[in-house]
Formats: sequence, C-alpha cells, structure tokens
Amino acid sequence: MGGVTARDRLLGLTVVVLWGLNFLAIRVGLDHFPPFFFAALRFAVIAVPVLLFVPRPRVRTRWLLLYGGGFGIAQFAFLFTAMRIGMPTGLAALMLQSSAPFTVLLGALVARERLRPVQAAGIAAALGGMALIGWDQLPYAGLLPVLLTLAAGLGWAFGNIGTRLATTDAPGVNPLHLTMWMSVIPPLPMFALSVAAEGPGTGLHALATSFSGDGLLALAGLGYIVVLGTLAGSGLWTYLMSRYPASSVAPYSLLVPVVGMSAAWAAFGERPSGLAVLGALVVIAGAGAATMARGPLAQPAPSPQPVGAGTA
Repeated sequence: MGGVTARDRLLGLTVVVLWGLNFLAIRVGLDHFPPFFFAALRFAVIAVPVLLFVPRPRVRTRWLLLYGGGFGIAQFAFLFTAMRIGMPTGLAALMLQSSAPFTVLLGALVARERLRPVQAAGIAAALGGMALIGWDQLPYAGLLPVLLTLAAGLGWAFGNIGTRLATTDAPGVNPLHLTMWMSVIPPLPMFALSVAAEGPGTGLHALATSFSGDGLLALAGLGYIVVLGTLAGSGLWTYLMSRYPASSVAPYSLLVPVVGMSAAWAAFGERPSGLAVLGALVVIAGAGAATMARGPLAQPAPSPQPVGAGTA
C-alpha cells in the first residue's frame, strides 16, 4: 500500500479493531431488536444532533445519497437481516469484506480508477473463496444469509464510491462532517422498512423493554456501534478514502474478519470449519491481490457536472 503514511496506516489498523469488535455489538443488539428497526435506531441517534448542530458538508446531494444509501441503508439492512436469520457473527465479518473487491470493480467502472490484470485475477479468486465458504456453510447458515451478507458487501462498496466521488468533487470537505451527514439518510427509509416488514409496534416494544435485563446489553451494543463503530470508525475510514485511491484503502478491511472471527470465537464459541478457514484464506489472498496496487495509480477523472445539480 505504497504512498500511505505510517500515521495513516495506524489509523487504518484502528478502524480494523473498531469494526472487528463491532460485530459483537451487532450480535448482542440483534438478540433484542428487530434488524430494520435496529439499523434505523443506530443512525437516528446520530442524525438528530447532526441536523441541529453540524454544518452540512458542501458536497453534491447525489454523492451524499450514494454514500448514505450504500453504506447506511443497503449494507445494514442486508447485514442485520442476515445475522438475525442465522449468519454466524465471525463468518459475517469475513463475508462482508467482499466490499473490497466490489469497491475496486466499482472504482474502475464509476470513479475511473485503473484496474490491472492482477487485480481482476484477485477478484476472481476472492469470489471463488466466497463460493467455497458459502458451500461449506450452506448446511448450517443456509444460502440466504450468505447471499444477504454479500449484498451488504456490495452496498458498502457503493458507499465507498460515494465517499470517493464526494471528496474528489469537493476537496477539503470535512470527513467527519461527511460521515455524520451520511447518517441523516438511512433513518426514515429504515423506519419505513421496519413498519412494513416487522410491524408498526415491534420495534417500539423492543425499545420499551430495553431498559432492563438483556435489553441493557443491547443498548450497550448500540452505544458501541454509534460512538466507536460509526462516528470513530467510519469517520477515520472516510478520512482515508478522501486521501487515497479506493484500491489503496480497501485492503485494510481485509483485516477486519481476523478481529471479528477471533472475537466471535472467544465470546460466542463460533469455531470455523477447516473448509471455511481455507475459503477465508483464499478470499483474503484474492482480495489482497485485487486491492494492493503497485506503482502510481491513475486518479479518477473529474465527475461530469450534472444538469441542474449544484453543491450545497
């Protein structure tokens, strides 16, 4: 990951630890809250003070919507549902890192970053490793949770590209403000999904019963997700995405499942099978080849000026 400073490497590793442990917080939260309501709640807690006190970053609305829709809505709607219906915590941490090769592909297609043959081969290998894990886990987790987690990885990748395009289009934008305003996008759509899919009173009942017993642990998980997973982790990630090409930042996410799977093993006794470990190694090696570009990379071309659009 040439060109990344030692300080920014340390920040990348900090994100790795925060996001790896985030999966434990998600698990304890989903043991009490329904998934769509829990996703809406995690962002609503941030969105209210943001709307009141944080200046809106001067980025195009389309890139903010892409960031919030991909990173906030698609990723967590799919991920939380997958984990609620049986996706193991450690395996979810691994399969979500499909975002790394997805980010490189979308970077080439949308942000016009150069894709090398070795990266294409790495993407193919990573997808093969994911298929191997899916085959291994099919009797235990089922196919649907695996596919939903892959869809969450694709949502994260779209969010990464939204971040990249927003910060390229508006250099100097405050990355923390951008992350905070991303959190304004998901709550209303997620609450609507919760009402439609989970029932109008399900989430409210879970919230009302969360101040005693197991609900307190779920609230602690929510606090971790909001403060450390979202504000700190996503803020640092946005900062890194604003400074480097997507292919230089995405490899850090490959270390998240190492923390997540180890923590799930220690906390929940989730012990991966030999075939799943082999698939994990293939995924990490392939995604590493896909995202670790050597030599100078072509910077993304300036995004076209949309008709009738402007910056805020």
